[in-house]
Order: sequence, then structure tokens, then C-alpha cells
Amino acid sequence: MSLADSPAELVMDADMLEAEAQQFQKEFASVRQAVGRVIVGQDRTVEASLTAIFCGGNVLLEGVPGLGKTELVKALSRVLDLDFRRIQFTPDLMPADIIGTSVMNSDEHGKYRFEFRKGPIFTQLLLADEINRASPKTQSALLETMQEHSVTTSGTIHQLKEPFFVLATQNPIEQEGTYPLPEAQLDRFMFKVVVPFLNREELNEVVSRTILKTAIEIPKIIDGDRIMTLRKTLDKVVVTDALRDYAVRLVLATHPGTDFAPPRVRQFVKWGASPRAAQALIRAARVRALAEGRAHVAFEDVRHFAVEVLGHRMLLNYDGQAENLDLSELVDECVRGLTER
Repeated sequence: MSLADSPAELVMDADMLEAEAQQFQKEFASVRQAVGRVIVGQDRTVEASLTAIFCGGNVLLEGVPGLGKTELVKALSRVLDLDFRRIQFTPDLMPADIIGTSVMNSDEHGKYRFEFRKGPIFTQLLLADEINRASPKTQSALLETMQEHSVTTSGTIHQLKEPFFVLATQNPIEQEGTYPLPEAQLDRFMFKVVVPFLNREELNEVVSRTILKTAIEIPKIIDGDRIMTLRKTLDKVVVTDALRDYAVRLVLATHPGTDFAPPRVRQFVKWGASPRAAQALIRAARVRALAEGRAHVAFEDVRHFAVEVLGHRMLLNYDGQAENLDLSELVDECVRGLTER
């Protein structure tokens, strides 16, 4: 939009953006409702997963086994009509088991040459199940893919089909046989969502469905091409300078050496969130604004996923670890300590 645009053109652009926002809201709600027919409870988990998919992020789900994390990914793949693959991470899993390997084959003339055989990472919706049961060496095989959506092997770059999305699950770190994810790996996840245990009503519903073996039809709502089109709408959502600065200040509040950090962050945090966190806050805020039918971001949109964006990017110092502090509480303190200006 240039300064030479006439008032009529500006009004037309605003009307078009408003119409696109309404359409986004309708399709987002339809997808969320379809997934909700399969997943009992876990509304926050479903919302975070869909938000990440629509803006091109990745999600790390943490929770004990049996909470429906795998079923969530399967439901997303059907509703969004995306290719789906699952990798079960184990201690003996190697990087080649994920990205693929080069094998020597002979052609019709008897000449030998190396041929790359693609691994399960060449998909659109990848479930990295129990990712923290594999060694850090194997976990690092996902770094390039999660950030660049590509795989480099033998000097050749292989681009993955868009949209590409990694949803990883991990068991609580206190369980045996787990490796902590390195900070560089965690930073590649847009959200980390702690999946809560089901309440009485939800657990009864799960057991009833299991006993009755009720088949639930999941319709295809949109496809990959439509997701890529909707992502273009995100770039048009208005983010004012004040809102952008609010996201930046929120990230700076997680760093103990800044003026924005609350007292407990200065006392118990060793290092705060990275610049990727500020980008993630804005991207998630744009999706939430559109999901609410608005073409502009509000302060509440930026705050909405603060815990999921910032918590896993903060590193406690020795005192914080000794106190076994909940990082989500520290993030809430960062949010409360900032004014909307």
C-alpha cells in the first residue's frame, strides 16, 4: 500500500482484508470443531497445534503416555488432508533412520552410482513420538528440517513439500530413559504445550468410546494448498508499532539483566528467550486475531500464548532448579509486570 492510494482504494483494501478475516475465522473454526470430535478435552492443545500449522511453526507436546497425543496428529492429518508419518524415537535410533541414506545401485549399463533413499521425514505432518528417548545426536537430525524445511545430504539440498509441520511428543523429563532436549532444539519449537490429564467427565467419555468402539467420521475440511493460501492472509494482519514493541518487551522481560525483568526472573533465571520468541508471539497473535474474525492484532492476542512461546526458551540457574520453579509462573509474572503502551 503506497501513499498515493486514494481513500476509495484504501477502503476497498480494508473491506477485502475484513472479508478474508471472516473467511479465515470460518475455516479455522470448522477445522477445530472437526478435530474436537475425535480429541476429548485438550482444547488448548488443539488450538495451539492448529495455530502453529497455520503460521508454519512446530509444537512440542509434553505429557504422560495415553493422553491422545498421537490421535491428535492423526486427526489433524485427516482434517487437513496432509501426508502423515510417525517416527518412534528410541535410544538406538540413528539420524539416517530419520532423514534417509545413500545406497549404491547399478544402472542398466552396469555403472555404479549412489542413490539417495528418502527417510520418513519426507512428509508434511511428522509425528516425532517420544523425541526425548533418542540421543542428542539423533535429535539434532531435525534441526535443519524444522527451521529450513529442507534436508542436506552429501552436499545436496532436498526441499520438503509444503506445508511441513513437526509435532513432537516427549515424556516428562523425570521419567527414566529420557534425554533433555538441547536448547537449540527447543528453540525450533514455536510452542511447548504441557498436556494436562483428563478430568472425570473427559475420562468417562474416553472409556465409553473405547468400550463402545464408536467410529467417528472425520471430514476433510481444507488441504495443504489452502493452508498456504491462508498463510498469505496472515501477512496482511495489522500489527501496530506499540504491539510489536510489547512483544519485544515481553521477551526482554525473560532476561534477568534487563530493566523489564521482574524480581524472580532476575533471581532465578540464567538466560531468557531468543529472538525467535518475539517472532513467534507476533505470528501466533496474527492467527488468533484472524480466528476471532479481526484483521488487527490486540494486546490480548500477543499475551494469549506467552507461556507456550516463552516457557521452554527460559533456562533456570542453579537456585531456580533447586527451588524446582514452574517456568509458566515466571512467564505470568513477566506478563503482569508489563503495561500496555
